Amino acid sequence: MDRIKMTTPLVEMDGDEMTRILWQMIKEELLYPYIDLKTEYYDLGLENRNATNDQVTVDSANATLKYGVAVKCATITPNGARMKEYQLKEMWKSPNGTIRAILDGTVFRSPILVRGIVPYVSNWTKPITIARHAYGDVYKNAEIKVPGAGRAELVFTAEDGTETRELIHEFRGPGILQGIHNTEKSVGSFARACFSYAVDTRQDLWFSTKDTISKKYDHTFKDIFQEIYDTEYKAKFEDLGIEYFYTLIDDAVARVIRSEGGFIWACKNYDGDVMSDMVATAYGDLSMMTSVLVSPDGVYEYEAAHGTVQRHYYKHLKGEETSTNSIATIFAWTGALRKRGELDGIRELTAFADKLEQACIRTVEDGKMTRSLSLISTCENPVILNSLDFIRAIRATLDNLYLLK
Repeated sequence: MDRIKMTTPLVEMDGDEMTRILWQMIKEELLYPYIDLKTEYYDLGLENRNATNDQVTVDSANATLKYGVAVKCATITPNGARMKEYQLKEMWKSPNGTIRAILDGTVFRSPILVRGIVPYVSNWTKPITIARHAYGDVYKNAEIKVPGAGRAELVFTAEDGTETRELIHEFRGPGILQGIHNTEKSVGSFARACFSYAVDTRQDLWFSTKDTISKKYDHTFKDIFQEIYDTEYKAKFEDLGIEYFYTLIDDAVARVIRSEGGFIWACKNYDGDVMSDMVATAYGDLSMMTSVLVSPDGVYEYEAAHGTVQRHYYKHLKGEETSTNSIATIFAWTGALRKRGELDGIRELTAFADKLEQACIRTVEDGKMTRSLSLISTCENPVILNSLDFIRAIRATLDNLYLLK
């Protein structure tokens, strides 16, 4: 087949460790042979973030705003051990947090369903998509270690100097304090992204907080969602026969476990962080989870939901064979290519993305998989492949799909 032409580049954000190795394998084996790939490349590997004082992360996010679609490899968010390992100038912030703040986006994560990988919750027969607000809460917090007895207050000083105070606690000994915030603008963007995604995918939308306890912070989320739904989306939902449903988060958890899936579950930032990992694991594995950041302006950044697979990378450095599942990273590329094709009207590109995803699923269902997938698959006598051979097996399946066209 002739290589598919692209008219507008993707923003390509390279990453760290084993996923960086897989990234190159995917391009060489699954993309270059089929697509005349056009990308604007940014190296978000930790060494380059350190060398550029993290400016490269900001530049990549601004490029995403310019071109509308990005694909991102998994990256390291450094801790103390990583600072020493990589001899960093400082403990750089999470690249995902920086990008999310610039794009003002909402993260949507969905499991990749494959026959033979059975969810731990037996009644989950359809995917559950987690919509995670990607701003504020503990990720933009301020913290104090209280040294001893004293009075803690929450203070807001208006532009005219007027102060509003709320007592937090009278400490009689050491303790800890945390201040979190959000903005009505960001919450509104989160709500609109969730409602729009539900309309686009024709799925019910659930939203949950703890407004009975947090009568101002969480309740504001609830009120903004309800107002935007009533004024902007209610008629669209009714026309499509889909539902917007609000409940307390503890009730939502119970309902989710009893459900069959097939809906979007919108959560505040911390809740979404936790629940997306819970849902991913319950469906089988975090390496079988897609992730896309959607801004209210229609900008998309696709990535895998998992990390850099550090343990496999250290094996790779020793020259040892690895068997790393690359499907979520492949689906990051297919998501970005499909969206690029949709925006630019290139049907061949969207069709290629569909076929590559089919090839990934069919390869696993045919019994060819990585070691981690074999541990959760019901397939008898699976063929366990190393990282590169698994990608090559997907390529062989993809070629067959094109031959059968």
